Amino acid sequence: MHPSRVIIHADFDYFYAQCEERENPMLKDKPVVVCIYSGRSEDSGAVSTANYIARKHGVRAGIPIIMAKRKLKNTDAVFLPANFELYEKVSENIMNILRAYGDAFEQWGIDEAFIEVTQRVNGDFENARQFAQKIQTEILEKEKITVSIGAGPNKLIAKIAAGRQKPQGLTVVKPEEVEGFLAPLPVNELIGVGKKTSVVMEEMGIKTVDDLANYDLEKLIKRFGKILGVYFHNSALGIDESPVKERGMAESISRIWTLKEDTIELDKILEYAYEICTDIQARAVGLNLGFKSVTVHAVLQDMSAHSRSKTFETPTDNLETLKETTKELFQRLLNEIPEDLKARRIGVKISNFTREKQTQKQLTEFVDKT
Repeated sequence: MHPSRVIIHADFDYFYAQCEERENPMLKDKPVVVCIYSGRSEDSGAVSTANYIARKHGVRAGIPIIMAKRKLKNTDAVFLPANFELYEKVSENIMNILRAYGDAFEQWGIDEAFIEVTQRVNGDFENARQFAQKIQTEILEKEKITVSIGAGPNKLIAKIAAGRQKPQGLTVVKPEEVEGFLAPLPVNELIGVGKKTSVVMEEMGIKTVDDLANYDLEKLIKRFGKILGVYFHNSALGIDESPVKERGMAESISRIWTLKEDTIELDKILEYAYEICTDIQARAVGLNLGFKSVTVHAVLQDMSAHSRSKTFETPTDNLETLKETTKELFQRLLNEIPEDLKARRIGVKISNFTREKQTQKQLTEFVDKT
């Protein structure tokens, strides 16, 4: 008998807000809300994340800042702009700690990752529990960040388990416990079952994972198609053979900016566009990526979207080249849009990456973005 795979999923607790608490311990006992401000007014924009104190008042990611402030009225809540430079640095440090613990490593986002530890723990889930505790301790000591961990025989189970006891939780699901672990859960706990899909499933009489596991496979395929139907069926049974592996290079790096004032003036647009260029070029250099394509975007007052692109013969990572190309593309775009419309949002994207800038080698691996 081959030992069962042992997969760990690490999920950083309320990550952005926790980073802010780490930088300023006086925030620890207050509602903390990290926001993406649009710049149009003091309260315009949306919540990016909130700590658990704020969440108890109903503050959730994605709600308008003005709504969050109403929910936290008469509290000592603190609203902060997102500091992505800080979050990315802390994330990088934690990811490096996790890499060192795994037989294989796969980052899923800025605040979560999988590691396979089968060989490290000899396929033993009790060893995995102690191993996970060691990981949590090291991350807390070195980065002052709490991480919730799930351990299971595959990625699906590990990810669901990581969310069961937060913050600083640890949930271990052994192979023989998978069915009992999954059965009572709401069906939307499964990866890939979003709001719309769960509504459809509820109309089909599927409310729990157990309902889905016992639903006729042919009917699932008829409703969702073969790929999704089989996936939902297998997931409900706790079946997931996908490997833990380092993901490939990103398809693109981009950033969108909402202008403080609608404008059609090139100089004003470039003031923001050059800041975007500096940001995305630094990310590319940090990942050792050269890019061959540059795209600029503009969303106008009538909400129509416009873009212009340019592709180089050889890859580059040069900031001045990126800025010059961005200027050229925005100049073209502005000359071609209706004169009576101004830009509300702008963006810059780099793509068509290669790690070997000198050889013009084409990419064969991409990260799936969800």
